[in-house]
Order: sequence, then C-alpha cells, then structure tokens
Amino acid sequence: MPLYEHVFISRQDLSNTQAEGLIEHFSTVLADNGGKVIEHEYWGVKTMAYKINKNRKGHYAFLRTDAPSEAVQEMERLMRLHDDVMRVLTIKVDEHVEGPSVQMQKRDERSERRERR
Repeated sequence: MPLYEHVFISRQDLSNTQAEGLIEHFSTVLADNGGKVIEHEYWGVKTMAYKINKNRKGHYAFLRTDAPSEAVQEMERLMRLHDDVMRVLTIKVDEHVEGPSVQMQKRDERSERRERR
C-alpha cells in the first residue's frame, strides 16, 4: 500500500484532549477503510503565518499512514466536513523517515540549548 504523511490544523479553542481525540477519530476512519496509522504526533498549539477562519493559532497534528488511496480520500473528505478542522495537507512519500518529525526534533534541540546556558 502507498505511504502518506498528513498534517492537519484544528481550531485553537479546542482543548488538548479534544485535539488528540481528532487524531484518534481519523485514525479509526483509516482503519475502517483498510489502512493503518504507523505513527502520529501532536505538535501542540502554534501560531500560523496568516489567519484562517479568523484564527491566529491552531492545534497541529501529524500522521504517518499506510493506506489505500480510497481510505485517504474518505479521511480527507471527512476532515473537510468536520467543523473543528481548518486545514489538511496530505503528501504521498516513498518511505517513512525513522524517528521523530522535524518539528519534534526542533523542540528537543531547544531544550538542549537551554541546558548549556
């Protein structure tokens, strides 16, 4: 099956548990359609470069999946219909990179910098 990476932004007024609940909800949508989530990361609330639906911030989530295209299309369709999801980006990749994503690596590097000072 093809490999995909998804990033979606949900509304800033959701709690952390609600935002992580969206990850679980869309993971089950993929599983019901024959796909599986290999890894998921919750990146937290981040400031966006421009306003989306009058929001300056949003909850960012990242998914690495192994799913047929029909399952990905269904998940994206449900994300577009969901009121809490503002933006979705899906990329087809040849292989998944091992370890944490670049966003999580940056967070780890920041903590190392603080320890040195």
